[in-house]
Amino acid sequence: MNIALTKLLTTLGLEIKDEHLIQNAFVHRSYLNESHEYKHSNERLEYLGDAVLELATSNFLYATYPDFQEGMLTNMRAALVRTESLGDTASNLGFSKLLLMSKGEEATGGRSNRSILADTFEAFLGAVYLDLGFETCVKILESHLFQKAAEVLKSETYKDNKSLLQEIAQSRFKSTPEYKLISESGPDHDKEFVMQVVIAGTAYQIGKGKSKQSSQEDAAKSTLEMITHS
Repeated sequence: MNIALTKLLTTLGLEIKDEHLIQNAFVHRSYLNESHEYKHSNERLEYLGDAVLELATSNFLYATYPDFQEGMLTNMRAALVRTESLGDTASNLGFSKLLLMSKGEEATGGRSNRSILADTFEAFLGAVYLDLGFETCVKILESHLFQKAAEVLKSETYKDNKSLLQEIAQSRFKSTPEYKLISESGPDHDKEFVMQVVIAGTAYQIGKGKSKQSSQEDAAKSTLEMITHS
C-alpha cells in the first residue's frame, strides 16, 4: 500500500480488510489502457457509492431538520452532494495524489478535475461500504461532508441555479428565463444537449449536459456567474 493511501486511511481511522478493493476506488477508466494491474475501473464502485451517499445524506437531513418538507430536503441534499462539493471534499482528503489515470488524462488536468474527484469520492464510499459497512461510511460523511449543511443553509446555496436565476431575472429584468435548445447530438445512450438562456429576448450563456435538465442547469449557472459579476 502506498504512503498516500496509508495516510488517508489513518486520517479517517479506517482499518480495512480488502486493500485491493480500496485501491480499486482510485482507478480511473483511462488507466486500464496503460496497465493490466486492474481488470476494472472504479465505475462500478462509484455506482454503489452514489446510492450509499444518497441514503446517508437523506437520513442525516431528515434527522437534523425535522421541520423541512420534501422539497427543501431534496434541495439541501442536492447542494451537499453536487460535483463541486464532493470534488472539494475529495481534494481536501488528498485524493488527487491517489488517482490512477492515463498520462494523457493527467496531462489535461485530470488530477484536479472536480468531476473525476467527485466520482472517485463516491467510488471510495462504495469500497468502504463493501469492506467496512454502512455505518463507517456515515462516520466519514459526518466528519467531512455533512458539516457543510449549516453553511449551505446560511448561504442559500441549496437553491438550484435555475431557481436562483429566476429570482434574479424577475427582480432585475421583470422577466422569467427561457431555455432554448441549441443542439442535440450523440447516440441515444450518450446524448449531449446544448441549451441557451434567454431573458427578455436577450440571449445569455449556453450550457451542456447529458439531459435537457442538466444542460439547462449548466446554462443557468454560467449566466448567474456572468450577470452577478457584471
